[in-house]
Amino acid sequence: MHSGLVTAHAHPRTGVPFESPVPPGTGWPGDPAVPETPVATTPRRVATLAAKVGDVDELDALVSVCRACPRLVTWREEVAVTKRRAFAVEPYWGRPITGWGSARPLILVLGLAPAAHGGNRTGRVFTGDRSGDQLFAALYRAGLVNSPVSVDAADGLSTNGIRIAAAVRCAPPANAPTPGERSACEPWLAAEWRLVGPHVRVVVALGGFAWQAALGLLGPFAGPAKPKFGHGAVAELPSGVALIGCYHPSQQNMFTGRLTPAMLDEVFTDARQRAGLGGGEALRDGRR
Repeated sequence: MHSGLVTAHAHPRTGVPFESPVPPGTGWPGDPAVPETPVATTPRRVATLAAKVGDVDELDALVSVCRACPRLVTWREEVAVTKRRAFAVEPYWGRPITGWGSARPLILVLGLAPAAHGGNRTGRVFTGDRSGDQLFAALYRAGLVNSPVSVDAADGLSTNGIRIAAAVRCAPPANAPTPGERSACEPWLAAEWRLVGPHVRVVVALGGFAWQAALGLLGPFAGPAKPKFGHGAVAELPSGVALIGCYHPSQQNMFTGRLTPAMLDEVFTDARQRAGLGGGEALRDGRR
């Protein structure tokens, strides 16, 4: 658990005060959990709960209160208390980050883990940091979200046939979850794929680890070797799903030019076309 005095601050959009981390069921925008939601405190409990989950809403509730990895729990909650100076008077979510978007997506965008002062603060995956700024701007240009800006969980953002998730649901120190933490979180991703996978035609993997996590979901694969990650690489899998690789839209990758907005546009335009999503389609059942 985090240490120190817990002070409530007003949510920057709704004005409602919340403690940091946010207790489940206290009114945070989009919080899927209630105080009675079962809490997974061990990897074995994660696997048990994930195997029984029956729908996306139930899965999101369980994920959002998970406490199976002590190092990650300590880190995410300490960050939520100490905060970054720029966000010192904001409440921090400080809990695991669920997948976000359509419950019947044609495209799944998969990343590694939330950012300490991004998703861990705002409560939405890829929201509140530079990586998310680049990602959502590209998704908007591709016609996959209704706004180029993702600010917080109450900003009215909606999706057009996509879902975004992270393979590891808690913000890790130095953006580096351990192998054990990755394994402990894997059943949540497997359950999400079991629920949404029948609808998915394209998976976009943001970075090499997301690529490997996606291959674990999508197998078996054809050929003598696993498909290799690369920006723009496409693996057409026997399941009928296309896996597309994309460099992670990190601040470093964008600043150095390893990844450019045009390169992001190429990936998401390809993903949209492969999924059969026309650019002018009405917005689907996105999560707000």
